[in-house]
Amino acid sequence: MADRIETTHVGSLPRPEPLIELLEQRAKDRTVNAEAVATRLAADVADIVRRQVEIGLDAVSDGELGKVSYSSYVTERLSGFGGESRGRAAWDLRDYPDYTQKLIEIGGTLPKAGSVCCIGPVAPVSTTDLEEDLRNFTAAVAAARPHAAFMNAASPGVISVFQRNEYYPSEDAYVEAVSEAMRPEYEAIVNAGFLLQIDAPDLAMGRHMSFSRISDDEFLDVIDMNVAAINSATRNIAPEKLRVHLCWGNYEGPHHHDIPLAKIVDRILKLKCRWLLLEGANPRHEHEWAVFKDHKLPDDLILVPGVIDSTSNYIEHPELVAQRIERYAGVVGKERVMAGADCGFSTFRGYPNVWPTIAWKKLESLVEGARIASERLWG
Repeated sequence: MADRIETTHVGSLPRPEPLIELLEQRAKDRTVNAEAVATRLAADVADIVRRQVEIGLDAVSDGELGKVSYSSYVTERLSGFGGESRGRAAWDLRDYPDYTQKLIEIGGTLPKAGSVCCIGPVAPVSTTDLEEDLRNFTAAVAAARPHAAFMNAASPGVISVFQRNEYYPSEDAYVEAVSEAMRPEYEAIVNAGFLLQIDAPDLAMGRHMSFSRISDDEFLDVIDMNVAAINSATRNIAPEKLRVHLCWGNYEGPHHHDIPLAKIVDRILKLKCRWLLLEGANPRHEHEWAVFKDHKLPDDLILVPGVIDSTSNYIEHPELVAQRIERYAGVVGKERVMAGADCGFSTFRGYPNVWPTIAWKKLESLVEGARIASERLWG
């Protein structure tokens, strides 16, 4: 049993500019600078893991350095994607089109146009990038020796949000197909010795993205479908090897159409995982620690609330971080809380919400705040 509040984050971390340039070249032509990309990527993963350990994070990631984004990377590993999607902006951003345009211009969010769709059967076609990620992370972890190491993978539901279905007869059929197609990747991550983190913002963000035209009650059925897909795809993975992250979208928008956690929590708690990561620091969701006064956690589930925000360049005071941790501990118990971040710091390559050097200082504040909270909670 832990005798302090342990620390982690959601996964993606700021990518070095030289690496971004090389990865963009590789995205255009896989044969261009292949050796240079591989060498640079391995070195940067080693550096980013070492840096996380040095600042005191307990559970670390590879920063998702090799991925174009936390969700669309799958189009390079699975068949069935192509064409062009002309999706709609998030519900909250549609209410403020002038702000949305400015947000796109400054890189605060990505335009929906230009993403691909599902236009054929979805199935695994290449493990090259996954094998490279696993190889680099294995070497980095062996050198830095963190307390724990996790690797991210997209949920079936979030893949369906960003790569819309234009092939399968129903959304259920599409999500089921994606679930089976992603299962080998999920299992490969765990078999390599890492914790698996499934990124599932669709469980909350999907409401104001793809499903803004239906009712809240109808969206609960969508959540049930996506939770079942995650549970099915991870059926061969022990819960103690699994983390699941949900959020309402990692962008600095109004978020006034976010579905409340209280409405979805019972569905979310059906996930068969050990760690549940959720937003707890931004102004729209910081108050939702109180939801757990009325909802008992499943046995052995650990909450990982965000105690630092991932869209603001404010560096949270460690005392504020400690207070946020203590609120959750006061409701679910100190042994059931781990300190995390609201979302990733570079969910799309080249589009950081938080300035890279500031992101690292925010993580340092997270660690210091967890130390302060631990001293008060354990005495």
